[in-house]
Order: sequence, then C-alpha cells, then structure tokens
Amino acid sequence: MKGKMMRALQIVEPGRAEQVQLPMPEPGPGDVLLHVEAIATCPHWDRHIFEGRPMFAGMKLEYPYWPGQPGHEAIGRIQAAGKRVPEEVIGQRVAVWRDAGPYRNGLYATHGIVAHENTLKIPENLPAEKITSLELAMCVQVSVDQLKEIRAVKGKSIAVAGMGPAGLLALQLLRYAGAREVWAIDPEDKRRELALAMGADRAVDPSDPALPASRDTDHAFDAALDTTGLPVSIEALMNASKRAVAVFGVLREHVRFGPQHWYGGFSLLGYGEHNRRAAERALAAVLAGSLDLAPLISQCLPLSEYGRAVALLQSLEAIKILFDPSA
Repeated sequence: MKGKMMRALQIVEPGRAEQVQLPMPEPGPGDVLLHVEAIATCPHWDRHIFEGRPMFAGMKLEYPYWPGQPGHEAIGRIQAAGKRVPEEVIGQRVAVWRDAGPYRNGLYATHGIVAHENTLKIPENLPAEKITSLELAMCVQVSVDQLKEIRAVKGKSIAVAGMGPAGLLALQLLRYAGAREVWAIDPEDKRRELALAMGADRAVDPSDPALPASRDTDHAFDAALDTTGLPVSIEALMNASKRAVAVFGVLREHVRFGPQHWYGGFSLLGYGEHNRRAAERALAAVLAGSLDLAPLISQCLPLSEYGRAVALLQSLEAIKILFDPSA
C-alpha cells in the first residue's frame, strides 16, 4: 500500500469540514483495511463534534479533529489484513459492529483501519441502506437485552421515549424480542407517524393524557426504554413503569429516584456494554426481516456535502444521512 493515497473528511474547526488526502494506512496484526462502501451519520455524535461540543462529560475536543471522525456506522470490503487475521477474509463484505473510539482516525473516508473482531460478514446482495447502521442496532440491542435479563420484555407492555434513530430501532427490536405492546413517545408529529409505520402500537406526544399517570395504575407500562438521555423523559417513564426503565440515551444530568420508585423491585438500568452477541442478534433480526434499518436513511449524499448533512440533522429534516465516500 506504500505510495497510495486515500481521502478522508476532517472537521478542521467547529462548523467547517474539509476533505483531506492521507497516505493509505497499513493494518496492524489484528486489523483489516476496509474499503468503505457506505457510512451513515450518527446524529448526536455528528452534531456535537461539528458544533464544537463534547459528546460525553470530560471528553477532550481539539481541532482539527481526527480525520474520518466521528464516522463509525460503516460497511465495506476488506482489502488487506494483518498477520494475525486469516487471509481468506480479504474480499469479504462486512459491517463494522463496534466503534473503536474517538481518538483515532474514523471511517468518514474511502478507507479505514478496523479491528477484525469488530466486523461481521454480511450478504453481498443486501442494500447498503438496510445494513450500514448495524452498529447502532447493536447498541440498542444491548439495552433490549438488559430488559430481557430481568424478564421485562416478553409478553410485556413497553414504552420507548424518543423516536430518533435509536428509538425507531428499539421499538422493532422489542417487538422481535416478544413484547406484547410497544408505545412510542415523541413530541414531533412526523416522528410519531414514522414510529407507527415501523410497528409501534401507539405513538403519543409526551403530554398525552393517555400516558399512565402513575406506576400504581392498572395500565402502567411494565417497562420502558429511554433514548433521549433527558431527565424529564426518564423521570416520566419511571413514574409510569412498574418494573424498570433502561436508559440508552447519553445521560449528562442527575435523575431523581424517589420513594415512589423504591418499592416493587423497580430498576433504573444504566447502559450496558457493547458486545458481539448483541451485534449478531441485531444482524439476525435484519436478515429475518424483523428489523428494518432503511427507513432511518432520509437521503444519500456524497461525503463532500457533510456540512449540509449536519444542517439537515440539526433541523430534524433528516433522521440519518448515508454517504458514499468514493463519490
């Protein structure tokens, strides 16, 4: 690969991104070189980094930001492999199921280095829009699995707050896991309509009087999953759910757990750990036709239009944007 070059997106300062030329990287012993076929935005990551805001408390931001970051929801073809990776994987079409983290080059690029263990082989004929966001599906599956572990999914009534990308996947994965009834909660009309189209039994505004007023009512939810990370949302779910609330959304503030939550074995579940089993379950749901990632993709754009893509995310005109890095 010596002498060859590749292109990558780089956020050079808040609000400005450029395409840069970089030397083609060489895979380490356990890595593969991925020729990126498609990559999807991760709205919270993209908005935070493009706007100059840390994604997590204590996260250090410096600009120019790492080339290719914050791109991580990607599919592509393995072009080269490190010495500890079987040669037969070269040429495979794979999805990246785990983000390697922020302080290394990302995958908003024509090529990128990925740990081989962070990839899963995918069918050749599966359209990019149906599989590129597998990494997000894995992340949501982790929260679904947490509720499954305490027997709070199968045959249960569950609420999902926030109909962004994660919430739209959560309601499908909960249904696939055997939930009896799934409610979608979101203040945006269009997001509620999409939730209904993607399998929600009911989709309501957070102020809707149909929502349970207390954990003690007969129609209280058995459990809930929050994708917003907002205390007002989490606390409302805690007050309306008998068994548990799983918090998927990034939590940046304190949540009040009071006497009304102490009894009945109620659990407030912080986020779990990314793992390959969750990725494999999510992929199985895709291949079974029970998890549809395609409706998350609002537009397909060349990577050169990254700034426009973030603006669409900021205005809620788009749920996700799919990029072709080679365009």
